[in-house]
Amino acid sequence: RSKDLEYMNMTKGKLDKDKQKAAQNPNMAKAHATETACCEKVIAWLEDGKEVRNGMDVWTPTDIDYLNKYQLLTAKPVIYVCNLTQKDFKRKANKWLKKIHEWIMAHGGGVMIPFSGAFEEELQHIPDEEKKAYETEAGMASVLPKIIKTGFATIHLIYFFTAGPDEVKAWCIRKGFKAPQAAGAIHTDFERGFICAEVMGFETLKELGSEAECKAKGKYMQQGKTYTVADGDVIFF
Repeated sequence: RSKDLEYMNMTKGKLDKDKQKAAQNPNMAKAHATETACCEKVIAWLEDGKEVRNGMDVWTPTDIDYLNKYQLLTAKPVIYVCNLTQKDFKRKANKWLKKIHEWIMAHGGGVMIPFSGAFEEELQHIPDEEKKAYETEAGMASVLPKIIKTGFATIHLIYFFTAGPDEVKAWCIRKGFKAPQAAGAIHTDFERGFICAEVMGFETLKELGSEAECKAKGKYMQQGKTYTVADGDVIFF
């Protein structure tokens, strides 16, 4: 937080120096005043001992544009991953976990995921087809999938899939993207020339077994420009 405050005060200082120059042009003066107000707002927030990422109900869309430019440390999402011994991980207990959780809650909150680095390292040397039996015997399970999924959710990313006879591809996009924006992740021409998207959910496809069965059950949908892509969608543009 101190580094962010130092950076914001420096930015505010530069804006103060440029105030007279910006005043010579109405558009520049307006933009300068808007950014100065944002700077003062962020500085006051940091001086109150708050993390920037915890002010999403306070920041306006304009503020967020500036915050994206500033790249402040306390604006970045955080996941706390706590490395335990195999013994503590198996019994799901450690004398420090409660204290760590209390500290996290007192410093803006966040997700805490206990794991065992030693156990995860062991799993890397086990053949994939034997891992499930190894986890059952050890009485522990890998939390790497949880860490990955939580990481994606924390930074608001999702996957959608495109599939053909020869290959399946996963595309990473921001949560909340509309269908044309998702098409643009493949190629900008797809976004410009977007007509419609044919969509089925991965879990539905897995459950029913085939595209034909999804169509037969009415689970294969045509969606337009306003469709918000869901995590795990299988899409044909």
